[in-house]
Amino acid sequence: MARSKRARVGTIGSPKTSGRSSNTTNTRSKRYTPPVPNKAKKSGKGMAVLLFTTLGAGFLVIFVDYLGLLPGGASNWYLLLGIFLLGIGFLTATRYR
Repeated sequence: MARSKRARVGTIGSPKTSGRSSNTTNTRSKRYTPPVPNKAKKSGKGMAVLLFTTLGAGFLVIFVDYLGLLPGGASNWYLLLGIFLLGIGFLTATRYR
């Protein structure tokens, strides 16, 4: 029996070869991989102090404003100050390593 000159077609639609992969010469990926750092970065103690100080001060300002113990009574400016301090605390928490 004579074989046909047409190449046999695989399941994906590419012609089959005799066991060789056409991708053996280029095994490196073309995707960028960042270099591995030599030493992992760690935050200092000052970052933790800033984190807990701003969060605590923000909660304290809002709580004391709610009780009306600050000069001038309950004011939106004290509330905004407390929210600002909480925001700084949360921003610091996202940067903490």
